[in-house]
Amino acid sequence: MFVAVRASRTAIGGYHSSMFQKQNSDLKRAFSEDGALKTHVGGQALIEGIMMRGKYNWAVAVREPDQHIYTEEHDLKSGLPKNGWLRAPVVRGVTAFIESLMLGYKALEIAALHAFAEEGEGQDQDAEDGAEFGHKEMVFSMVLGLTLGIALFIVVPAVVTNLLVGEYDKATLAWNVVDGLLRVAVFVFYIWLIGRMKDIQRMFGYHGAEHKTIHCYEHGLPLTPENARSFPRLHVRCGTAFLIMVMIIAILVYVITPSIALIEVWGVPDGALKLLLVIAIRILLMPLIAGVTYEITVKWAGSHPDNPIVKVVLWPGMQMQYLTTREPDDGQIECAIAAMQLVLERERAEEAA
Repeated sequence: MFVAVRASRTAIGGYHSSMFQKQNSDLKRAFSEDGALKTHVGGQALIEGIMMRGKYNWAVAVREPDQHIYTEEHDLKSGLPKNGWLRAPVVRGVTAFIESLMLGYKALEIAALHAFAEEGEGQDQDAEDGAEFGHKEMVFSMVLGLTLGIALFIVVPAVVTNLLVGEYDKATLAWNVVDGLLRVAVFVFYIWLIGRMKDIQRMFGYHGAEHKTIHCYEHGLPLTPENARSFPRLHVRCGTAFLIMVMIIAILVYVITPSIALIEVWGVPDGALKLLLVIAIRILLMPLIAGVTYEITVKWAGSHPDNPIVKVVLWPGMQMQYLTTREPDDGQIECAIAAMQLVLERERAEEAA
């Protein structure tokens, strides 16, 4: 009995050790094996699919119940020549943030309609009515999701911070630090919690497929499941790192924002009204924070992955990718490749024109 228990503990210890080594290897490889091409193409995991976004278009690839891969692509307004100003520094970060939210929900709508569609659905009026109903549901879900996101990641941390620290203008630095740490803690717990769901685990597998496909392209290799499979599931230019950095940079922006001056000029009294003003300022500053974060994490850090400072800056986001990605199967990689090819074909066509 003792020998069996001891052997079991040894096996468990060996398993955890190998898992730690695998994670450590993935992290090192994500930096050391970053491809020379440094593409701007990014993506988003969907329900049984992938969305890839380039300069001129975005494309969705979804695995249907009959195992066929459905694809669809659309133009990007920010990619039109007349909207070149949307690619200016900081502005491009705000544009990418807003576009990502809108395209993300649209892509999820497309994925939901095809991932769970019956064979032949979409060919008659009833299917069209169902698609229309699905669109209404998705719009409602987008509004509800944004509302819950603001409540969960801005309002709740602010209310709790006010209870723990006191009024904002009495201890501004401590208030902002505690608020920021609470926001990060809520975000990490939320990701961990939803990651227990099987459907979300599948989605995280598609997230890993997206990264492997982009790695494969950045190394100049043919886009095949065999080639993509060999790369790590982590990537230095992942949106997860962007979200974590948004929360960290927000602390600095909120500290230097003259909120106290506004409170004094407007004579805002202590209590709920002052807290509402602080929350409103935080919401209004989100686009600016997103723009600044984009320049730091995507444009600067993403272009200099070997820089020691960059590794420190990206470390929190890289660690989060252990929660938001999983090793994909070949079918998931095939979807990522299908979406990636549509984006690359469009960019080659634009460059040739």
